[in-house]
Amino acid sequence: MTSTRQLRYFVEIAECGSFSAAAERLYIAQSALSRQIKELETQLGTALFERTARQPRLTAAGQAFLGRARRLLTDLDKAEQLVREVGQGLRGSLRLNHSSTVPLTGRLLERLGGYLYANPGVALEIAQQSSEAQLQDIAEGRLEIGLLRLPVLRQHEGVSLHELFTEPLLLAVAADHRLSSARSVRLEQLREERFISIPHRQRGGLSYLSASLCMNAGFFPQAAQVVSRKTTQLQLIQAGFGVALLPQSMREIAPASVCFVPLAEACESTVALACRQDAGELVRQFAASMGVE
Repeated sequence: MTSTRQLRYFVEIAECGSFSAAAERLYIAQSALSRQIKELETQLGTALFERTARQPRLTAAGQAFLGRARRLLTDLDKAEQLVREVGQGLRGSLRLNHSSTVPLTGRLLERLGGYLYANPGVALEIAQQSSEAQLQDIAEGRLEIGLLRLPVLRQHEGVSLHELFTEPLLLAVAADHRLSSARSVRLEQLREERFISIPHRQRGGLSYLSASLCMNAGFFPQAAQVVSRKTTQLQLIQAGFGVALLPQSMREIAPASVCFVPLAEACESTVALACRQDAGELVRQFAASMGVE
């Protein structure tokens, strides 16, 4: 069977115009080079060169073989380069999902843009998904990267969580709400307010954190007539159905008629990146670009 070494030797001789020049460029003995070409001709059942006193000339068969040999070597080089880039995390595709309360704005968008600019061989497939579903899909191999808000109530074997950053929580209200123009609001002032986001007993995330903060202030948030755990809660707040504690980054995607009021207490929310502990180089390099050490 023809080897890649024989193909390279054959092409080198054809391009150099002599066995001696090719042997010098290949750093091998001329006798070894001649032997390899003779074996190749034997395997193919035809001569590739006409040996003359001055220099070898390609036969008709050699001329026909040269173009194909060059293409085969080029394809092989490309395949090897592709494998190296994939192995080094420089090429491939990633599935990335984010929860509705982790908008791809500000620092996240900057880091995503910087990563893609530095890695033109990588493609991202982005979708929105709840934190719980992200963790489940990562654990079962259907998703590579998740962006979610802590706390997470259920841990999955083989899945790691890496804190990226924290940001303040703000009170989000409709523009005509009595607190919309307040300089700051204490949590205890929200005792009678209706919240459009109420936690599920088996789910963590922002709604769980918000409820925990309210409970620390002495009350459990009352549910509005309409509740939502998705970005539609901004529309519900705008329409006056209730209020919510939202991260500062959601101001960038909120309608102009939703007002954000600072909380008197230091209330913060943490964004985390989730991935498998045995993730490959592509995932590890992406995580590093997002700030994971």
